[in-house]
Amino acid sequence: MTGDATAFDGRLVLPADADWEQARVGRVFNGRRPDRQPDAVLIAGSVADVQRGVRLAAQRGWTVAVRSGGHAWAAWSVRDGGLLIDLGALDDIEYDETTHIVEAGPAVKGGEVLSPYLEERGRFFNGGHCPTVGIGGFLLQGGQGWNQRGWGWAAESVVAVDVVTADGELVRADASQNTDLYWAARGAGPTFPGVVVRFHLQTRPLSRAIAHTVHGYELADFAEVMTWLYATHSLVPDNVEIVCVSTPAELPDGTERRLFLVTGLAFGDDLDHARASLARFNECPVIDRAVFVKDAAPSGLAEQRAQQVEQNPEHWQYICDNAWIDGDGTPEGIAAMVEGIRPLFTTNPTERGFAIWMSNAPRRALPDMAFSLQTDAYVAAYTVYEDPADFARNRAWVDEVFAHAQPVTAGQYLGDSDMTNRQLKFMAPENWEKLQRIIAARDPEGRFHRHLAADPATINVNHWELHG
Repeated sequence: MTGDATAFDGRLVLPADADWEQARVGRVFNGRRPDRQPDAVLIAGSVADVQRGVRLAAQRGWTVAVRSGGHAWAAWSVRDGGLLIDLGALDDIEYDETTHIVEAGPAVKGGEVLSPYLEERGRFFNGGHCPTVGIGGFLLQGGQGWNQRGWGWAAESVVAVDVVTADGELVRADASQNTDLYWAARGAGPTFPGVVVRFHLQTRPLSRAIAHTVHGYELADFAEVMTWLYATHSLVPDNVEIVCVSTPAELPDGTERRLFLVTGLAFGDDLDHARASLARFNECPVIDRAVFVKDAAPSGLAEQRAQQVEQNPEHWQYICDNAWIDGDGTPEGIAAMVEGIRPLFTTNPTERGFAIWMSNAPRRALPDMAFSLQTDAYVAAYTVYEDPADFARNRAWVDEVFAHAQPVTAGQYLGDSDMTNRQLKFMAPENWEKLQRIIAARDPEGRFHRHLAADPATINVNHWELHG
């Protein structure tokens, strides 16, 4: 194996090397690192390295896993056996002033790097909320980014991808060539049959003004506030991102405790437009009980990114899960959805843990791509802790609250899932079948790892449906 290392611009790291642990899990965001052991890690120094790595894997009979940003909560990139190709060095950016298309490597951090780069040029791309999320895994999973209810999933703005295939060839995939790979790259997630080494993204004009509304409510008011919001959120203009968060919050007197925050972030043509877009939030029937109200205050992307960094401390330990919540719009249907998600927001056992509810309404048709499952609202809950001894109670809490939400759960989003613990539907059945055909044609020898799951035979099925 010694001779293999000299063939790369980067470096092939083996288990006997002193920096093996750093290569294996050093770039994993979640401090809860897996014990899984690859046979080798290729720290790719170039696109050519990725091609060499895939071909080396074929020679050695290895499977291939890929890491872009390292933010997958379950650390999907770290697998037992095979080659892990780390794309951390593929972080170049190039912008075309004529087409407004930005080309970016998979390890580019959407908020920390790409967003400031585009802002300097008067443009914007709705990448992940946490600034340190790499665009690679984020886009392959669909891309639940800023104001997706109005601007669409980030993957919808992918106009082309450059892909290293299972035989080590580099190809361009877009709407006119290698269309199967282009279709799959927008939603297949970590089972994509190739390595995306470059994304071509259509940007949008930078909003001229941002206004931010935040209402802080006691947890005891959750049901009333959430009932009102379920009846209202589809009526809010689509230039407004609507998110509710259960989190520790600073109070006007300088103290801190957990509150239920209802937030609206309006992207406007000017400040008056942004503020007017938030008007409906002041119609909440229990606004007089709010602990505090920030009404349409001027904000900016840098401020929003800083808040996200505070919410998501790196290398703490996380356990999380998520669900697409669905039900009818009748009072009974809304009541069932509110009760289904209530424990996620009111019972988190960790001081820094949080839960989010994100509006996706009014629901709209998706383009033809692998990503294909959504409902009017998405929820996720996270335990955030430092002591590994707290794992068992936090794992039990996450499992318990999502079991409580099961009657109103339609499926899950790949980005916050951990299929080693719970498997749900994340793609329309016909899209899943099409993806399997593409994988069989593009990777017939199974060179690339499939989804990391407890039961690979029942992926994309809600687990309770397997037993009637």
